[in-house]
Amino acid sequence: MSAPSLDHLRTFVTVHRTGSLTRAAQLLGLSQATVSAHVQAVETAVGFPVFERGRGGVTTTAKGLELVRRVAAHVDALEDAVLLPDRSADAARSVHVGGAAEILSIMVVPRIAELIEAADAPIRLTFGLAQELLDALVGGALDVVVSALPPHREGITAVPFYDEEFALVAAPVWGGRDPEQVPVVAYAENLPIVRRYWRSVFGRPPTGLRVAAVVPDLRGIRDAVRAGVGMSVLPAYVVADDLRSGALIALADPEIPPLNTLYLATRSGDAERFPGIRATAIALRRIIS
Repeated sequence: MSAPSLDHLRTFVTVHRTGSLTRAAQLLGLSQATVSAHVQAVETAVGFPVFERGRGGVTTTAKGLELVRRVAAHVDALEDAVLLPDRSADAARSVHVGGAAEILSIMVVPRIAELIEAADAPIRLTFGLAQELLDALVGGALDVVVSALPPHREGITAVPFYDEEFALVAAPVWGGRDPEQVPVVAYAENLPIVRRYWRSVFGRPPTGLRVAAVVPDLRGIRDAVRAGVGMSVLPAYVVADDLRSGALIALADPEIPPLNTLYLATRSGDAERFPGIRATAIALRRIIS
């Protein structure tokens, strides 16, 4: 039993989307007999019927729907890669930048025009976790990564360039309360940011904290805290405006706030070989400062 060809799968997906062999034939520029033959080839290859025929057209079977879910996105992507060379060429000229969604959205996106001008190329942003982004950098999918972790990887050049300051904040309604009596809005169940802050500022791990909510996005945490749900530890750049306006207050005032160093990572040698990548890295250092 041979696997169905891309042409056969493309026909199968088009018939599913249109609900009609005739309409699919029109869209694909094929005869209805050819469309029927493609569908039959798919059914022979997978070993089950993918459509039920009726007077009003065709209905995708349950197994056919499962097949659509598995293959449709891949068929579309292959078509785009083959049939849209201009998009591929444009992507090849782009500079791909990765980083945490929060810092790129808050600090970079409002000034993305500066990146475009510096690189003299389109900019493509990718949000994600540090390890995933560094994997993508090593694999060539990204050109520059703003990493919250020191990237100890072969073939990667990284320089520390920004120290995130963290603040313990809450809405004014919680002012004057012992922080350990205030509910927590956490990034994750194990309170990674809160625990690091507690050890750094108070010299001990937090005990007895009650988690009111877990929100895996720093901007979402800020909004929940601002609404009075509880307290949290957030980077200063996330809450600076709220602290100035009084929408949030600091529940602690350490002499030296906890810091987390960010690194700017590129593949070794790329900044020298590709002026757009070098210019983007320089512009990022200027913007995130």
